[in-house]
Amino acid sequence: MGFLPREGSFPALRIRATGLEPRGPYARTQAEYLLPDELAVRRLTELLEATRVAVAAHFYMDPELQGVLAASPSPHTSVTDSLAMADKAIDMLDQGAERVVVLGVDFMSENVRAVFDAQGLGHVPVHRVATEPIGCSLAEAAASPGYQAWIDAAAGTDNALHVIYINTGLDVKARAEVKIPTLTCTSSNALQSILQAIAQVPEVAIRFGPDTYMGRNLQVYLRRLATMPAHRVAEVHPDVTPAMVAAALERFEAFPDGNCIVHHVFGAEVTRVIREHYQHAMVAAHLEVPGEMFDLALEAQAEGRGVVGSTADILNFIIERVDAAIASGSAPTEPISVILGTEAGMITSIVRAVQARLQQYRADGGPDICVEIVFPVAEEAVAATDDRELVVVPGVDSSEGCSAMGGCATCAFMKMNSLQALIGFLERLRDGATDDELQPFEPLRYAETLEGRPLAHWGTQPILAMRHFQRTGKLSDELVARIQE
Repeated sequence: MGFLPREGSFPALRIRATGLEPRGPYARTQAEYLLPDELAVRRLTELLEATRVAVAAHFYMDPELQGVLAASPSPHTSVTDSLAMADKAIDMLDQGAERVVVLGVDFMSENVRAVFDAQGLGHVPVHRVATEPIGCSLAEAAASPGYQAWIDAAAGTDNALHVIYINTGLDVKARAEVKIPTLTCTSSNALQSILQAIAQVPEVAIRFGPDTYMGRNLQVYLRRLATMPAHRVAEVHPDVTPAMVAAALERFEAFPDGNCIVHHVFGAEVTRVIREHYQHAMVAAHLEVPGEMFDLALEAQAEGRGVVGSTADILNFIIERVDAAIASGSAPTEPISVILGTEAGMITSIVRAVQARLQQYRADGGPDICVEIVFPVAEEAVAATDDRELVVVPGVDSSEGCSAMGGCATCAFMKMNSLQALIGFLERLRDGATDDELQPFEPLRYAETLEGRPLAHWGTQPILAMRHFQRTGKLSDELVARIQE
């Protein structure tokens, strides 16, 4: 492709209406899977129809799997963030699906199972595609003795509210819930849920975990709000004042020892390269990134050229920038360049959404627009394979994280959900697998009881509290009463 690595040069994928232009082997490998094999698409579609399975997948799936899912005409596939997985699955049940396969780490399938049970859908089977555990470094941090001790200490605090990131196991949520009022959050609603807690319980003492980076980043957000004029704060939340935020900050505490192995790598070295060589690029960063990357993205956001938030927020930001360029009626002289500060698996959804808009614009007679997605990883961030045609794939041999010095932005746990694993599971169903044979593919069911009730009951309560907040914009009266006890 003629792409020469240089100091400060990250791999990039340029998206045009007419095709893709990968720059460097890392981007080229990502692009390989964006044109899925037609036989694989047909095979998957036939199996979905035969088994009446709905597939709820996360944005962080590998490009091969996402490409085939996206190309399937079946109404029973969805690729989304963790917040929307259960809702998308329910929508697909309404469209005729009879069971659900969750492609993600284990807490995602557990959460879908819990939401189904709480909504009277306990009869609908929920499956994984692996028999071995699919872990998550954040979930493991929350399951540690250190986190449990931190919760025990928080439970002795007046007006305490435990805000727990969704990337945690159902058992962790349960053990916290029996000790302290607990509210699940996601990266897209963490800030608003905290502000709402401050609005309804001004004396609230918030304990946020297990993501240390996200906790720190939320504190930065809150400090900024505490120093803003009242009318600016009201734009963010109408029932909160700078003084209320400042007071709540005195009682805010984040767990000090938990992070995502993927977002951990977007630290000082990556940020230095971006600041030195990509000053004019837009920056889209996940709320889980380390402080250096967060601060950079927050600066860009304040200047109108960046976003910090969830995977859905990142996708929406990129689409909005493309729509703005189209609305201008003329093609920018330079590509619309966006630094992708999250897991590289998002590229499939980004490419499909962006290219659809660019193709429609060209069909309407508009000029050519180029969007460039920059992967802030090293050009060397590939691993060799035995495949004669696809000799390298994104990732380092250890498959854990990345850095500007040679790793890559991909989650090894998420990649345990491969196309081959999904196809193999669907074939088991088609061939009449018994309930006993399917049992190892079910989300973990907790037989333990806590204070006389099933563990799953307690673990579901923080999720239901979040869903109440999402639906009404307020914390439930029951949760508020527990905080104030």
